[in-house]
Amino acid sequence: MGHAQRQQDSNLGMGWLYYALARLVRPARVVCIGSWRGFVPIVFGKALKHNGEGGRITFIEPSLVDDFWTDAQRTRTWFESFGLDNIDHHCLTTQAFVATEAYRALGTIGLLFVDGYHSAEQARFDHEAFAERLTEDAYVLFHDSVRPRSSGMYGEDKRYVHTVHLYIDELKRHPHLQVIDFPFDAGLSLVRRTSAVPSAGSPLRGAAA
Repeated sequence: MGHAQRQQDSNLGMGWLYYALARLVRPARVVCIGSWRGFVPIVFGKALKHNGEGGRITFIEPSLVDDFWTDAQRTRTWFESFGLDNIDHHCLTTQAFVATEAYRALGTIGLLFVDGYHSAEQARFDHEAFAERLTEDAYVLFHDSVRPRSSGMYGEDKRYVHTVHLYIDELKRHPHLQVIDFPFDAGLSLVRRTSAVPSAGSPLRGAAA
């Protein structure tokens, strides 16, 4: 949903970019926060399979929209239907996940995809929760990140406006970061470190942001 994909001509839309990055970066660990039906973790999962190096995806999705992700066996069966066994799903918010042993056991992260609750505050939390674990050449991708948009995904009584773009504007002011926006469909922002080193104490210190 929202990745400019099109079924009639088998076009993955921005999924081509996700696949290419995973093949180029060849990460041992990808962290993917949020996905309605698993499009992004599936694309990453395919890329890591094709890399042939045992890479895995940590997929954090609390299933707040509906109950699609609430049954662990059904989730495994869903990913297995795409030939994938390299996705570790956690039916938790990021706030809950960072208190788990799975979070403490995470190694370094080569790709981080942020697509959870689309507020600037939550995007910041999702980003900073993993910033210290990012490799020097890691990439971070933010979805729904280029414009404000009203969303009733959680129900009309919980309608809200996406504000991730405000956090992206803040990242663009960091001299040690490169930020590229892709305005297609719901929009995407790609963030990476430059050669400049963040100041001591920065939440992005030692990370690819």
